[in-house]
Amino acid sequence: MMEEQSFDSLQLSQNLPLSQDSFRELWESVVAAPMFTTPTATEVNEPWRADGQMDMQLINEQVLTEGFDENLFELHPDVLPKDGVTPPSSTVPVTTDYPGEYAFQLRFQKSGTAKSVTSTFSELLNKLYCQLAKTSPIEVLVNKEPPQGAILRATAVYKKTEHVADVVRRCPHHQNEDAAEHRSHLIRVEGSQRAQYFEDVHTKRQSVTVPYEPPQLGSEMTTILLSFMCNSSCMGGMNRRPILTILTLETPEGLVLGRRCFEVRVCACPGRDRKTEEENSSKMQNGTKQTKKRKSAPAPVPDTTSVKKSKSQSSAEEEDKDVHVLHIRGSERYEMLKKINDGLELLDRESKKSKVSVKHEVPLPSSGKRLLQRGERSDSD
Repeated sequence: MMEEQSFDSLQLSQNLPLSQDSFRELWESVVAAPMFTTPTATEVNEPWRADGQMDMQLINEQVLTEGFDENLFELHPDVLPKDGVTPPSSTVPVTTDYPGEYAFQLRFQKSGTAKSVTSTFSELLNKLYCQLAKTSPIEVLVNKEPPQGAILRATAVYKKTEHVADVVRRCPHHQNEDAAEHRSHLIRVEGSQRAQYFEDVHTKRQSVTVPYEPPQLGSEMTTILLSFMCNSSCMGGMNRRPILTILTLETPEGLVLGRRCFEVRVCACPGRDRKTEEENSSKMQNGTKQTKKRKSAPAPVPDTTSVKKSKSQSSAEEEDKDVHVLHIRGSERYEMLKKINDGLELLDRESKKSKVSVKHEVPLPSSGKRLLQRGERSDSD
């Protein structure tokens, strides 16, 4: 019976319904590597000690040295970061000042508002006025030494909210005239061969960096030289849109240690424009707001008296006949005004006589002949 059949009576060679081979054949076909194999003496250069024991430390060192790949943890060349790539930046740059733990601050040279200056800074407006492609020195101050390899980065952004998403670039005209590799950058660092120009791969914003140099002996600040390669009024570029320059102190990895921001206007006469804008700002603060467009002057009111005289001479003559009484205090003043009145009366009489004589006078001919009157005939007729 099936119930009395024991498990031992089952043979492994029995064919299984769902298998092509027996279980024994399947088991024997599996090649299993030994869990641990002890290398022979010839494989490990005779690591046997004098006491007949195997030096396992020597074996491990030789096995690891021969089997370890030194390039195991190195990245593929395609994964390595390439040179010239800027650290990731935000879509909308921050324009607020941040001195940080190093008390990062900027200082500008005092140039005044003379017409001959090429660069001048207004502390009242926190605005730099400079000429096209002219050097503007900026002094950088910190209270302690930044980390090794720190850099200074200058970035230009538009000031107004409706333009802040646009990238500040040079106009096509000035780009075509420039043969430099970084000719599309508005801000350029002068006097340094270590300046690097970057363009963010995501936001396309452009910036220029220069290594931070500690102050020289006897000085407390470091000076960098910036120049702006387009006018604020250039069509196709800034196009009269105000811009801000963000100057940051960063670590080599791109960590911001300090930030300063100021407005820039690139124009032909920095001193004149600074003086004008400071005066307008002072007037607005004092309450006397100056309008940009002047209102047209009202048309002059026509003189009604002259119109009346031209329309009606008779009415004017009737008004002249009116007599007015004037009360005068003092005999001397009365005599003086009386003489004036008598003179005016005399002039009126003389003018009337001249008008009457002009009307009745008949011009005589130059040849001596008498002019014919109406209704007369000449002797020849």
